[in-house]
Amino acid sequence: MEFGYFTLSDNNYTDISRTPEQFILEIREQALHAEKLHMYSAWIGEHHFDSLGVNSCPHLVLASIVAQTKHIRLAPAVAVIPLHHPLRVAEEWATLDLLSGGRVDFAVGRGYDRKEYEPFGADYMTSLERMEEGIDIIKKAWESNGKWSHHGRFYTIENMAITPRPLQKHVPFFMACFSKASMEIAGRRGMDIIFAPFAAALTFGDLATAVRAYREECEKNGNKPGKAMCSYFIHIGEGKDEQYGRERQMAYFRRAVKPALTQDPTKSPPSMRYMDKIVDILENMKGEDLGEKSILLGSPQKIVDSLKRVEAAGIEEVILYFNVGGKPHDMVIDQMNKFMSEIAPHFAGSHTRLKAQAAE
Repeated sequence: MEFGYFTLSDNNYTDISRTPEQFILEIREQALHAEKLHMYSAWIGEHHFDSLGVNSCPHLVLASIVAQTKHIRLAPAVAVIPLHHPLRVAEEWATLDLLSGGRVDFAVGRGYDRKEYEPFGADYMTSLERMEEGIDIIKKAWESNGKWSHHGRFYTIENMAITPRPLQKHVPFFMACFSKASMEIAGRRGMDIIFAPFAAALTFGDLATAVRAYREECEKNGNKPGKAMCSYFIHIGEGKDEQYGRERQMAYFRRAVKPALTQDPTKSPPSMRYMDKIVDILENMKGEDLGEKSILLGSPQKIVDSLKRVEAAGIEEVILYFNVGGKPHDMVIDQMNKFMSEIAPHFAGSHTRLKAQAAE
C-alpha cells in the first residue's frame, strides 16, 4: 500500500495567527518533505475565498516543487471542474505532466460549497452534470489522436487539439467520491476512485462495501475496475498528544466543514442532499466519538492495525491529512517523520524501494 501527503489548506481558526500566504508556503515545504521521506504522492486541494481552504491553485504549488523532486506523484485534491472551463484545466495539468516527467495523477470533483460557485458565476444546481461533461472533454483533450470535437449540453468545441499534450499516454484519472452519484460516474467511465472514509461509511456502510460497490459498477458497465484509494485525517500520539489530535480534528469539523456544508436546500441540487446528513452528524459529534471511520488517531501500532483493515478492504493508496485543524508546521513535519519511520515500514510499497536505493 502506498502513502501520500494530502491537504485541503484549512486555515480559518480564531486561535492561530498564521496568514493564508504563510500557510501556502508551509504546504509547499511539507510537499517537498514528503519527497524526502519517500512518500508516493502529494495531493493538494483546491478551495476558494477561504470557504474551507486557502489554496486556490494546486497546480502552481505543485509546479513549484517539480525541479526539486524526482519521484513524488503530483495531484489535485481535487480539480473542481464546474468552476472552470475544462479545456483550460486540461491544458494546465497536461503542462505539469510534461514538466514533471509524467508524474501527474489527476482527480476531479464538484466541491460542496455554493459560496465557491457564486463569485465565478458558476451554476451550482447543474454541478454534477457539468462535472461529468467536463470529464469527457478532458479525456478527449488528453487521449485523442489529432483534432477532435465535442457537442454537449454545456460546451461546444469544434475541431481542436491542445498543446502541450501530457507526457503520459494515459494520465491516472480519479473521481473523488462522497456520494453514490460520483461512484456511478466513476464506474460508467472506468475511472479510478478516491473515497473519504467518513463519507463512505455514511453512504455505503464502510470502506470495503464502498470498494465493492465501485468494482461492481465498473463491471456492470463493461469496464475494468481501476485503483481504489482513500484519504484520512491523522494524528499520531497517546495521552495528551492524542487528546490534542481530537481537539484539532473537532476544530476542523466545526470551523471549516460544518459552515461549508450548511446550505439552503432550495439552492442545492438533489444530489447534494446527503450533505444534510453530514451536518447533522457533525452537529452532535463529540471528540470522544472520533473513530476509525473518520481519523487515524492514537499510537503507531493502533494506526498500523487500522491501516491493515483499510488495506484488506481493497484500498491501494492512502493519502494522509497531517496539517488539519491549524497544527503548527513543525508538528506536521514531526508527524510525517513518525509515520514514515514507525508506521509505513509495516506495509510494502515504493517507500521501501526508494529508501533502500537512497541507502546504497
